[in-house]
Amino acid sequence: MEDERYFGFLVSDVARLLRTEFDRRVRDLDLTRSQWLALTRIYRQPGCTQSELAETLEMEKGSAGRLIDRLEDNGFVERKADPTDRRVKRIHLTPEAEAIERTMRMIALETIHEALSDLDEAERDKAVEVLITVKARLQEMLQNSNQTANAVERQEAAQ
Repeated sequence: MEDERYFGFLVSDVARLLRTEFDRRVRDLDLTRSQWLALTRIYRQPGCTQSELAETLEMEKGSAGRLIDRLEDNGFVERKADPTDRRVKRIHLTPEAEAIERTMRMIALETIHEALSDLDEAERDKAVEVLITVKARLQEMLQNSNQTANAVERQEAAQ
C-alpha cells in the first residue's frame, strides 16, 4: 500500500505536522513542547495528579514529576493537597499559566483554521466525524483488550 494513502501514516503525519507548526507559532512563549502539552492537559483536567498527567502525556511518573517541578519553578502550576487525601497533590494552573493557555488556544485555533482552509465546512465536519468514529472504536478495542487481560489475570490467580 502506498504510504501517503495509508490511514495510520496520514494521521501520524498530520498530528506531527500540526505540532511542529504549533511549536513554531508559540516559540515566543518560551515553552518547550512538553511544557505546552502539560499546560494544555492540566487546563483540560484541572486538579489532576502527577500519575494522571504522566498517563495522559504517555511518560514515566518520574519524568512527569520533573516536568511539573520546572513548571512550578516557572510559576505556571501549583501543587495543592487533595482535600480527602493529604498524601495526594493536585496540579492546578496559576493565573499566569491560564493567560498563556488562552493565548495557546487562540494560536491553536488559528493553526487548525489555516490547515483546514482548503476544505469547505461539510468536508471539515465529515473529517471530524470520521476521526471521532475511529477514536471511539479504538477506545472500545482498548477497553475490551483490558477487560480480557483482567479476566485472564483473575483466572490465573484462581488456579
